[in-house]
This record gives sequence, C-alpha cells and structure tokens, in this order.
Amino acid sequence: MISNHRPRQAKLNIGLVVGLALSVLTACAFGPIGGGATWSAEELAVLRSLSLDALGPLPPDLSNRMADDPVAAALGERIFFDTRFSGNGAVSCASCHMPELHFTDGRPFGVGMGVIPLNAMSLVGASYSPWQTWDGKNDSQWAQALIPLENPLEHGGNRTRFVHIVAEHYAAEYEAIFGGLPDLADKQRFPLNAGPVDNVSAAIAWENMAPDDRDAVNRVFANIGKALAAYERTLLPKPARFDRYVASLDDNGRVQGEPILSADEIAGLRIFIDKGNCLNCHNGPRFTNDSFHNTAVPGAPGYPLQRGRIDGVMRVQRDIFNCLGAYSDAPPEACVELRFMVTEGDTLLGGMKTPTLRNVAETAPYMHTGQFATLADVVEHYNGGGYTVQGHNELEPLGLTEEEAQQLEAFLYTLTEE
Repeated sequence: MISNHRPRQAKLNIGLVVGLALSVLTACAFGPIGGGATWSAEELAVLRSLSLDALGPLPPDLSNRMADDPVAAALGERIFFDTRFSGNGAVSCASCHMPELHFTDGRPFGVGMGVIPLNAMSLVGASYSPWQTWDGKNDSQWAQALIPLENPLEHGGNRTRFVHIVAEHYAAEYEAIFGGLPDLADKQRFPLNAGPVDNVSAAIAWENMAPDDRDAVNRVFANIGKALAAYERTLLPKPARFDRYVASLDDNGRVQGEPILSADEIAGLRIFIDKGNCLNCHNGPRFTNDSFHNTAVPGAPGYPLQRGRIDGVMRVQRDIFNCLGAYSDAPPEACVELRFMVTEGDTLLGGMKTPTLRNVAETAPYMHTGQFATLADVVEHYNGGGYTVQGHNELEPLGLTEEEAQQLEAFLYTLTEE
C-alpha cells in the first residue's frame, strides 16, 4: 500500500509544479490574477501621459484679456443660464449644454428655437483646444459663443437685441469689467433688433446703422462672448477611475493596493493603447488630439452631408471675431494657430474634430450628428473600417474579436469622472 501510494503523490506534485509554472508565466505576460497588471516602461509612460496628472494649466487666451477674470466668469455664468438671450425668451446656452450631462444634452441634434442638425459637444475641458465646434470654425471659445446667439435655429436673436439686454439687466456688472456701454437711448441709431442675420428686417436695420455704431455694438457683443468664455474656462475635467488606476502604478508598472480596474477593463486599456489604434486620435490627458479626421462616419439620414473641416477653415478665416480681427485682444504674432493652420489636404473634406473621451459613457449619442446611440455601436464602426462618400477615409479595420470589442468598451466606462 505504501509503495503504491508514493508514486501517485509524486505525480501529483509534478502536476502542481507545472500548474504553478504556467500561472507564473501567465502573470508575467498578462499581469497578476484579480484585475492587476504589469506594464512595461514604455506602456507606463503612455498611461501616465493619458492621466489628468499630466494635464498642464490652461493655456492663456491672449485674444480675451478677461479670460481668467473671476468677475467676468461670474457674469458669463449668469448669461449662460439666462433665457432672455434668445429670440423667444426660452433658450439659453444650458439648453444644449446641460451641467448634469457633462455640458451635453443627450440628444442626437441640439434643440433651440429649431433643430440644429449637429450633436452638442461637451464643454468640459474645451478651453484647452485651439479650435471649437466639430469643424473648427472658431479659434476661441468667445468667438464660438457668439455663433449660436444669432443662429435662427439656436438662440435666434441679433446683436443689438443682446446689447440692449446687457444694458437693461447687466449694466453695472458689464461696466465694472469692460468699461462703459454706449448710450443706447436713441433707437434710431441703436434699433432693438438689428444684426447681420437671416431675418430680413434685422439685417436691413443693421445695414442702415452708422459704421461707428455697428462697431460699438460689435464690441459689446464680443465682450458677451468673452464673459461666456471666462465661465467656460472653469469647466475642467475631473479625475476618473482610470486616473486613480494610473496613480496606483509604481515605477515598475505594478499596481499598489487594492485593484481599481477589472481584468476586462485592463484588457480593454491594452487594446486602446495598442491594437485598437485609438491613440492615433485620442491621446493626451483629455483623450483628444484636437485635430480633424475623416473616419467614414455615415451622415444623418435626411440631412445633407457635413463637409467638415474644409468649411470650418473658410469660416474661421472670414470671421471678424477671429484672433486676427479687430475685436481680439491678441497681438497678431500671438495668433499662431490661425496664421499657420492647415488649409488644404486629404483630411479637410469630411474631417471632424476629435472629441474628448472624458465622460464618454455618459454623453451619448455619439459623432457629429449623433449617428451612433451606444459605445458598442461606435466600437463596431471603428472595428469594421467603414466606407466614406466624401474625402479620404483614414480608418482601417481593427480586426477585434467580439470579446476584445467588449473589453475596449468596458475600458471607456473607466473615464467617467468620480
């Protein structure tokens, strides 16, 4: 009995040794069991570059001398939520940029006085970007803030209307920041409704104004945008579970303390920085390169195709409120982005701005016209490659398995601020 027992015990021990050896090899290759991981020095550098700890201070906006003035920001916040700044008294900036939805609105299209066939981009961290909106038609947040005010589908107003509202309701706050308002008492000189807008009577009234009076209105109008931008510069990204995970890694790429990400989330992170090619566009601590790409996203059914960056370039060049314009506070040499922007090339037609992935799990639907309802839809599109009907498609099929696609999606949920 004894002699028969010992060989079986020896065989069992050999099996345990082999099993333990395989476990060690697996841990070395894929990380410890239980949601841990081991990252190479190169991978660790990439992860740290994506963490909010790598996000530097806001770059100055020299075109807006009040960009970082807290008093201007307070005025901008009041205007942001004030529905009087609309043609029907019912629309504010917050109608499409809701704080509870990370300053998006949860709809495929924005809804103001009409339906705007574009998805509302998040304002969180947008102050870091040199270009605003999907096609980059504005080179500052203050210039961008002026566009919806006069768009008939958004706020549906005009610039003398808004200047009169400031004079009636915000005169003291405005003058404390920007100096004196023009005397608007003469309604022949300063009509209640005038501006270079689609409304015929308002457009005619604007053309009939003296050039100096139009300039005075433009300056107040620009300052409204500058106050709004000062507020929007306070909307900064907050740490997410991903950031806590990166902070938990020691210099050898090993997690210290309790696991923060699950095994699937870590696998998705590996795909994100490697096989998924996501870093080509979604890099840096805001997970965006602030550039423009044509990734064969289909158009919204029933609406004309958005031409993207090619139109944005033309519009920002013509904008009287751009960095080089008369209402900018910047010296010409400071307008580097505008002076040296790319104005031709394959990526312009159909190219759309890379959105941030911060809070992406809570800012559906996705793409410039909300074409995709879920993150799974987005991953499926990028995995398949797609076909574009305009411009040059930059997208290559990823070849992810179903499990890998699910893991990549799982990782994206770790970018929601805590």
